[in-house]
Amino acid sequence: MVLLILSASIDSLRPPKCIVRLCPQATDGQTGFLYGALALIALGTGGIKPCVSSFGADQFDEADVEEVPKKYAFFNWFFFAINMGAILGITVLVYIRENKGWALGFGLPTGAMVISTIILAAGIPFYRFQRPMGSPFTRFVQVMVASVRNHFNGVQVPHQTELYEVNTKESDIKGSQKLFHTLQYSFLDKAAVVTDSEADTGNRWRLCTVTQVEEFKSFIRILPVWASTIALSISFAQLSTFFISQANIMDRKLSSNFKIPAASVPVFSALNALILVPIYEKVMVPILRKRTGHTRGITSLQRIGVGLFISIFALIAAALVEKKRRDSPNPSGMSVFWLFPQFVLIGSAEVFTYVGQLEFFYDEATDGTRSISGAVFLSEIGIGSWLSTAIVKIIESATGGEDKGWLRNNLNKSRLDYLYWVLTVINAVNFVVYLWISVVYKSRGGAVGTVRDEGVVDMGDDGALMEKEERRGEFRGEAL
Repeated sequence: MVLLILSASIDSLRPPKCIVRLCPQATDGQTGFLYGALALIALGTGGIKPCVSSFGADQFDEADVEEVPKKYAFFNWFFFAINMGAILGITVLVYIRENKGWALGFGLPTGAMVISTIILAAGIPFYRFQRPMGSPFTRFVQVMVASVRNHFNGVQVPHQTELYEVNTKESDIKGSQKLFHTLQYSFLDKAAVVTDSEADTGNRWRLCTVTQVEEFKSFIRILPVWASTIALSISFAQLSTFFISQANIMDRKLSSNFKIPAASVPVFSALNALILVPIYEKVMVPILRKRTGHTRGITSLQRIGVGLFISIFALIAAALVEKKRRDSPNPSGMSVFWLFPQFVLIGSAEVFTYVGQLEFFYDEATDGTRSISGAVFLSEIGIGSWLSTAIVKIIESATGGEDKGWLRNNLNKSRLDYLYWVLTVINAVNFVVYLWISVVYKSRGGAVGTVRDEGVVDMGDDGALMEKEERRGEFRGEAL
């Protein structure tokens, strides 16, 4: 942020001001400096976003019955705070940048970040910290290498096979609880098969623990759910592109003296979130909890599904409004408030899906993969943006280019509503796929088994874990 302030305030780091419509081009050095600043922001954001939600949820003790509901409420209020910041960014800061200059517009959020860092540091004595557990990706690769190696050595996992586990109270992954064996993705169990009693059990590239294998399985399980929510990110990308382009050529006057900046129009979506989150948390959750008996009212997968379903109607609304705008006698004279329904609906979809994903990825991730799961979840936003750009380029090329196609330089001559209908179909098909994925999804909480002090897990003829009286340290998982 400091580099952005310098780029906006020092003459040698920015191009000269435009003379009428003649704007001098920035030099390579000026462009490189700006891109470097943006790259650092991306790097910093990538370090904060995947960790902050997991760190916040870690402050609640899952073993305390009273704290569990508070943990899930945290995800709602966390999203509420994000939208509060978004409102300030797209209203106050946009106004300051347009009227007071970019240097001050960058300076205020920089100051806010400094204050936030100080407040965060002040709470260090009171936080609950999780011990560092090493790179989960290294453990994933170890499981793959060991399972493939044993596969080519002819190792099988049927019937009376022993799987390796350490004989300590905690798992071999320091700070992580032991995980129960599950039958899904049984190929990976080969990584934990004890093939030689004299084997070096300390070499995880040759022999992995049941917990390490199950950690990898848990990560694999969430990937289909993750992939089936990318379509919403494709839709949400329109909020910061074509939705704003529509607003830019519509009547944005609130009075004779004030016009809403086009960049501030997404405030409709953020305001909707500020209203909907408290209603959901304080009104809908208690009602749903009484009907379903579920702590959160509905499961995280159901909540995600509601959001994906709403997104379909958001795009339908966008298509209908754009057709009406384009067909009206004075397209540019149509009030920007006609865009209100599509902003509200896409914002509502985000409230349900985004928070549902926070809950889902936190719950289904193991102790050692929660931050990584958060990063995977957030990566869908970037992937959705890239796919949105790709879809736009494909449609633009397939329909005749910028001069004759659906998406021309002049929005009044474009068929933006056709693009919205294409996205509607994509989201509708994706919703059906998601329903199937959510129905067949097997939670990691559904494992059954015993972890034994001797260091091995016995599997019976039916694939379930066998219990022997002489072995101690029994653990059983229960289906959710």
